Amino acid sequence: MRIRRVVTTREGGVSRAPYESFNLADHVGDAAADVAANRARLATELGLPPDRVVWMEQVHGRTAAVVDGPLPEPVEATDALVTTEPGLALVVLTADCVPVLLADPGAGVVAAVHAGRVGARVGVVPAALAAMRSAGADLARVEVLLGPAVCGDCYEVPQAMQTDVERHLPGSACRTRKGTPGLDLRAGLWRQLADAGVARIGIDPRCTVEDTALFSHRRDGTTGRLAAVTWVDPA
Repeated sequence: MRIRRVVTTREGGVSRAPYESFNLADHVGDAAADVAANRARLATELGLPPDRVVWMEQVHGRTAAVVDGPLPEPVEATDALVTTEPGLALVVLTADCVPVLLADPGAGVVAAVHAGRVGARVGVVPAALAAMRSAGADLARVEVLLGPAVCGDCYEVPQAMQTDVERHLPGSACRTRKGTPGLDLRAGLWRQLADAGVARIGIDPRCTVEDTALFSHRRDGTTGRLAAVTWVDPA
């Protein structure tokens, strides 16, 4: 089966400052009409009806929800979506956290995961992998994209926080560009996925703080959110 993956930038929408312009989040203070217009354009660009795009109410947790069809509202209080339904696009919104797109092309199972510091620490990615396996995925076939996120050079945290996250997500501790304690969540997630038996792991190296074409909460404060989307192409 053909797996599709798309990551948006902040360009090409109608939102005004400080959300300019392709903000896809409805929880950051942007005008509702502008967000709706941007979401409609996303569906059009994906070549899907708007009701075939599934959103979630992200809460920095580890809940993984399995969806099997269009939903009128975002899935409540979840940070991972899993489906086997062709042509149903799963969306994760981020502005520094790691968007994780997973797929088993053989089984036709896809997942979209919101893995920020808190969610990565408490195991949202293993929860998504477990849900994928329950839906028929084989971890040996799973392919993963770790999308744009704040890089370790830019992600400065207190020493105690770094130590805590490293204990739960080994491989994530690093030093920032300034030589201070930092976190590289993509490195930690890569190790976690590899340890789980996932062999095909790709990383989009862009840093949301450094790349002004991307939204970054750490850089800008009030801002929009980019979308990482995956689906099984029914064609």
